[in-house]
Amino acid sequence: MWTERVRAVVLRHRVAVGAVWLLVLLLGGVAAVLGLGRLDQSFTASGGPGHRANQAIQERYGNGAAVAPLVAVVTWEVRDRASAALLADALERSAGPGARTVSYAATGDEGFLGADGRTEYALVYPAAGKPDLAGLTAVEEAAVSLRAGLRSALPGARVEVTGVLPLQHDSALAGPGPVALAAKAACALGLLLVLVLAFRSPLGVLAPLLLAAVTSVGALVLVEAVAGVTEIGFVVVYLVPVTALVVAVHRWAQPPGPAGARSAVTGGAAGAAACAVLALCPAAFLRSIGVAGLAVCAVGTAVAVTLGPVLRSVVRPAVIPRRVRTVRGLPALGLVLLALLTGAAAQLRVGNPEARALVADGPARDGLDRLTAAGVPSGVLNPLEVLVPEGADAAEVAARAARVPGVLLAAAPAGWRRSGSALVVVVPEAEPMTGAGARTVTALRSALAATEAEVGGSGVVDRDLVDGVYGLLPYAVPAAALAAFGVLARRLRPGPAARAVLGGLLAAGGSAGALVVLWQWGVPGPWGPAGTGAVTGWVPLVVGAFAFCVSLERSAATAAGGPPWAGPVAAGAGALAVLAVGIGPQVELALLVTGFAAAALLDALAAVPPGPHPGVHRDWSRPRRLLPFTIVDRDHEFDRSRHGR
Repeated sequence: MWTERVRAVVLRHRVAVGAVWLLVLLLGGVAAVLGLGRLDQSFTASGGPGHRANQAIQERYGNGAAVAPLVAVVTWEVRDRASAALLADALERSAGPGARTVSYAATGDEGFLGADGRTEYALVYPAAGKPDLAGLTAVEEAAVSLRAGLRSALPGARVEVTGVLPLQHDSALAGPGPVALAAKAACALGLLLVLVLAFRSPLGVLAPLLLAAVTSVGALVLVEAVAGVTEIGFVVVYLVPVTALVVAVHRWAQPPGPAGARSAVTGGAAGAAACAVLALCPAAFLRSIGVAGLAVCAVGTAVAVTLGPVLRSVVRPAVIPRRVRTVRGLPALGLVLLALLTGAAAQLRVGNPEARALVADGPARDGLDRLTAAGVPSGVLNPLEVLVPEGADAAEVAARAARVPGVLLAAAPAGWRRSGSALVVVVPEAEPMTGAGARTVTALRSALAATEAEVGGSGVVDRDLVDGVYGLLPYAVPAAALAAFGVLARRLRPGPAARAVLGGLLAAGGSAGALVVLWQWGVPGPWGPAGTGAVTGWVPLVVGAFAFCVSLERSAATAAGGPPWAGPVAAGAGALAVLAVGIGPQVELALLVTGFAAAALLDALAAVPPGPHPGVHRDWSRPRRLLPFTIVDRDHEFDRSRHGR
């Protein structure tokens, strides 16, 4: 087979091959870091009507659009028009040049007033508010300045500043507590322990980590090169290294020789075929995931058939445990669990987590609590912006929007006009990720369809993701599955190929279901038993692609007669690695690492021990000239290397 010829050439030139991959790791690492700016950092779904509206708003007004505004919350001892005017003046001076503000004083709309008779709020769109990492950082800095400026200008009032971004920022600043730090340390130590127990030597532990690092760097360089031609989302930086780690550990656990090389090529080719289908999708999110997965599969396979033999020639191979025990019925229970979680995935609600779930305490949470205590609904944190075209009456558009069920207020501030167009702010009662919030967005678009006004704002991004990306999944997923099946069926029998693809689909669906159960519905913990209410839209897509590719890799190795412990070891290593990095108060990061860990562990739980002879395993830890075969049965084991021929 060609892999054997490649292996022979590689081993004859092992120094040169090792040097080439070392250069890829070092120079490619520098190039990958410098090229991160090529990736789209907006985390928004492009191509939908909301995205187009937000782009137009950003171009004309320079802020707002997909970035949720800051919400200033002021509680007065006596609230009247004079105090409202004082607040409006303080906002103009504290928000900075180029900012857009709207409040009760500017509109006269009592929707800006709390039911307690003492609280009012205002929306502030800072000047630097692009939906990328730099723009979000600028908004976070503007929140600090706004809070300080308003407190200085209004010494007799209680002033808080909240909003989606300040809440997320506070969760990042909080950092992991002592319990989380202990858990992170335990996971890091657990990762090392798993690798040490599996590979029994320091170099054996470092080898799969080196394979993963080289694969990650090479794949990221390829992805960033493609990003110069088409839009690639920043989310791929999460998908690439985790997939590379699990695949590298799994491949290093395979016995050296033709079988291990064939399984690496088969698994890589099947994953690449599936990801190539996603890479051809019109939705940028799916295209990004497809390109990243394709790069990992291609680079990972090249690393496995070239650098892998070089490392095996200098590193003691993995030690296969003498006695391999499996709990009878465990794979069946794993499949049942996967099926149940896949059913739960049908209840997935896509969107940013609800505001109450973003952080438990902090300045921004104080502002949110003040709002809700005053009877103001949390939907004010995600207002919609309607771009009114030239020639249309903004006041009429606002009046029509105000009559839509679920809308708290709609106003057309006099200062929000550019180049003949105007902006109308629409404040919903419910957050957009909730069922009521989604219905409000749909009803608003329907009510304004005749006016040619475009509905944008931070609240429509999730809706676009559902319509523009998740709406393609019924077509993209079967096509990707068929592509993977076509590759596997050429190397395996149709039955094992079909089981492998079905297992990959169940792993992807089960990981999404785990996110629904653990987060959307929730379990008792720091975020409360009610859960987050929604799952960040891009997380199930990234996690599902990871689960599918890892499951195909495991199935290909199983069919080639790989050791049954390879899947659990790789899954455990991947789960512990992501948990060691991601445990903490940041909800979106916690969602992501939980999904990765669940995908790896669920697939390992459902794995079926390989081969027609599950009791016979080759012991590759001993010199090959001794013909070391260990035959394990229920009562005894017989080692031919000790008892002669």
